[in-house]
Amino acid sequence: MKKLFSLLLVCMMLVGVAAHHCLAEDTSLTDLQKRGKLVLGLDASFPPMGYLDPVTGEITGFDIDVAKAVCDKLGVKLERLGIDWDAKQMELDSGNIDCIWNGLSITPERLEAMSISIPYMKNEMVVTVLKDSPYKTLSDLAGKRLGLQTGSTAEDALNAAADFKASLGEVCYFEENATALMDLSNGGVDAVLVDFVVADYYITAMDADYVLLDETLAGEEYGIGFRKGDVALTEAVNAALTELAQDGTLAEIASKWFSQDMTIVGK
Repeated sequence: MKKLFSLLLVCMMLVGVAAHHCLAEDTSLTDLQKRGKLVLGLDASFPPMGYLDPVTGEITGFDIDVAKAVCDKLGVKLERLGIDWDAKQMELDSGNIDCIWNGLSITPERLEAMSISIPYMKNEMVVTVLKDSPYKTLSDLAGKRLGLQTGSTAEDALNAAADFKASLGEVCYFEENATALMDLSNGGVDAVLVDFVVADYYITAMDADYVLLDETLAGEEYGIGFRKGDVALTEAVNAALTELAQDGTLAEIASKWFSQDMTIVGK
């Protein structure tokens, strides 16, 4: 009986070791390199991070330029795929895309659901109004209409600012930031809560008639989202980002798209 018990115990231990080995095995990087491409999922209406260029018909932007540089480091090609931002987790988990790379704010919930890269950019949620509007502070927007993108961290920031949200007359939800800002220009909403990087792009690059209120709702950092177990791929991208920061490539790309360098890798 003792021999039988010992044999069963050894078998259980071997099964446990084998199961642990299977669980620990991570081929995300080697699988990607064998395929020779990284499929990047994004909301293709999020300038300047990633958006469809109306002239060329190609998806372009800051994140795209950085992703190209990272892919060069990894020895793979970049494939860009526009997705429904609300369905980004499903697109990632299903294997339809390899990463979510499009101004993805790092949150505790996303850290639980994904393997996320090191932060590569800082950002704030800002309230954008028309230049000639009478609104100067958040309190000036009491009873007014505020627009934002549904499913975004702007929505999270607003929910966290309970008093400000309660003071508003109406919160209007849009599928895209561009649509929300267009509605602002047309007088449909009085203000738009949006990422600073987006507002900065419209003001500096597009010469839009917007200004930002001094008060912001939340500070945050951007990261790149991978599937939860894809640690090897995440770490390889982290190493590539670090190299790009050290050789000045990140700052060079940032100067192309923004009024200031908001990258934070190695800083």
